[in-house]
Amino acid sequence: MRFHLITLGVRDVEKAAIFYERLFKIKRSQHSQDGVVFLKLGGIALSLFGLDALANDANVKNDCNNYRGFSLAHNAASEAEVDTLYKEAVALGAKQLKKPQKAFWGGYSSYVADLDGNLIEIAYNPFFPFNNLGELDI
Repeated sequence: MRFHLITLGVRDVEKAAIFYERLFKIKRSQHSQDGVVFLKLGGIALSLFGLDALANDANVKNDCNNYRGFSLAHNAASEAEVDTLYKEAVALGAKQLKKPQKAFWGGYSSYVADLDGNLIEIAYNPFFPFNNLGELDI
């Protein structure tokens, strides 16, 4: 059993797609279409879908506030990579939430909010190894 898509509801699908493409150097899938963009992440994909359209599809009210109890996380290979990605995210329009700093759990962590307020943790965790495909081996 596995997840295949992580879907974020966003206000502007194209702007959100450009943000994630540039920050993480990933490409959109050829299966993307008007109103939805799929970004390849190895064995899963990040799906960017219009916020109102996603709420409508799920048959719920779109009443998103700033904090949604959800975050994406990128585990960097070093503290220096955390610093670089954090600066790139801010330059692309992300909101600074927690500047890169030593974390209580022994790593190095930061948070930004993307263009729609979705939390992104950018961290270095020396206890999480990567396999030969660049995937977490946990």
